[in-house]
Amino acid sequence: MNKIKGIKILLVDDEPAILDFLTMGLENEGFEVKSAPDGLTAMNLVKTFQPHVAILDVMMPGMDGLEVSRMLKKTGQTAVIMLTAKDEVDLRVKALTEGADDYMMKPFSFEELLARIYARIRNHFPNLFEEVGIGPFRIDDRRKEIRYKEQVLKLSATEYELLKFLVLNHGLVLSKSRILDKVWGYDFYGEENIVEVYIRSLREKLNDKEHVVIRTVRGAGYRVDIP
Repeated sequence: MNKIKGIKILLVDDEPAILDFLTMGLENEGFEVKSAPDGLTAMNLVKTFQPHVAILDVMMPGMDGLEVSRMLKKTGQTAVIMLTAKDEVDLRVKALTEGADDYMMKPFSFEELLARIYARIRNHFPNLFEEVGIGPFRIDDRRKEIRYKEQVLKLSATEYELLKFLVLNHGLVLSKSRILDKVWGYDFYGEENIVEVYIRSLREKLNDKEHVVIRTVRGAGYRVDIP
């Protein structure tokens, strides 16, 4: 992955060890990083720092991560990644329905967090990239165009958004419900099977007869693997 200078990341967690670990790792990747031990301190930093991505722990004393997320969404375009414990299923659902863009469960790998940060940057700030190249894919969000193996794919608007979402989150298993939320929107009340219809269409356009580009993970969802 290419490093991008000028990207600002805000870390908010009441565990100093996590803040120190993530700060060191993200600064080594070329990001500008600021951290806060609680929500109130974080919101004071936002006024001057104006982060592109905020990584928030859900459970914090005082102003929790959910409240910080809501406030961030009201004040700017900051992408939000929530950190939750494994048993906090209800909190994860609540975080996504109230505006968070992604979540990760603790403990997590730094490499996966980094991949999710880049995915959020590409989704929220495509102007920072002239063109995103991922394996055989080239995504030009300004033209709303995707090339695969140097060939421009003829995609509808929804097919474009779906394939972009799958490719930008390559390596991650994406459930039908999550795809619906991110591509069709939270206010979509149709059947989940619509995802299967669009996946089938994308596979035809990618000549993916063996389902090696867009893989089906039985009982879980879909995953794009990039060599």
